[in-house]
Amino acid sequence: ECFKTLPPMHKYALVIQTSTCSRTLFLSNPERKGEREMPELPEVEAARRAVEDHCVGKRIRRAVVADDPKVVEGSSPSEFEAALIGKTILGALRKGKNLWLRLDSPPFPSFQFGMTGAIHIKGVEVTKYKRSAVKSEDEWPSKYSKVFLELHDGLELSFTDKRRFARVRLLQDPESMPPISELGPDALLEPMELDEFVESLSNKKTPIKALLLDQSYIAGIGNWVADEVLYHARIHPLQIAASLSREKCEVLLKCIKEVLACSAGLKIVIFFIIIEANIKDIACRLFILRWKLMLTAVVFQLNGCFIFDGAKNLEKLMVR
Repeated sequence: ECFKTLPPMHKYALVIQTSTCSRTLFLSNPERKGEREMPELPEVEAARRAVEDHCVGKRIRRAVVADDPKVVEGSSPSEFEAALIGKTILGALRKGKNLWLRLDSPPFPSFQFGMTGAIHIKGVEVTKYKRSAVKSEDEWPSKYSKVFLELHDGLELSFTDKRRFARVRLLQDPESMPPISELGPDALLEPMELDEFVESLSNKKTPIKALLLDQSYIAGIGNWVADEVLYHARIHPLQIAASLSREKCEVLLKCIKEVLACSAGLKIVIFFIIIEANIKDIACRLFILRWKLMLTAVVFQLNGCFIFDGAKNLEKLMVR
């Protein structure tokens, strides 16, 4: 019934209402043909939580590291494997879009997700943010696996990267070494206080979206999170950061916290396509695309319905 009154898609926005989040429109600017959704803080945080939930306390029995020096930096496959085998996973940590495993002794494997990096745990549903490079029912581990771990209880974990923009490293102290040491505060774990946030924006002459995407300023926010935050804050992405009033800064800070807390706490990131008001693949789940179309939306596992949010024209902008 929710869909019968929807007008043609390409000049309208939608709000998704779920039982777990009161503000769940994940509206993103259209992307150029051929571009793919990249992992951002919520997706990497979901991967961290999956590792934390299923792998902590388990010993690494076997490791297979790809011979791919573009992705696996600073160590040969045999050196990397030897540094992992026999170690116990004590935790999974994250800053921005970087994740690392805390073992019972250094060095620690660090994963910079890049454009298509992903954590997969066999038999475990891990948040999906794109068409996965892994089809576990056909191929495990994937031919795109860069680090494969078999734990002592038989559980298997793989870090994959189809496009080879990810970086995997062994680090003695990840937080004190690049690239993690070069990041700004984590947008979810280290939120700024209002006074600090206002002061940090006061001399920034760049568009606010470009600033939010600057990982040295604040770590973890990418395109769809920035779009979502600015949509809810009702701030134009090209507005100069220093021109924001204290009141707008307060709203923006609140929206950053709420969007990240909401999206990081949900389990399944899925996508849907609207074409001329026809909703496709919308029985139990909504599938997948944020690119190649004039309008798409990012949604999560639903317990509610779609609510039309008015006849707002959408303008495509390229913010650098």
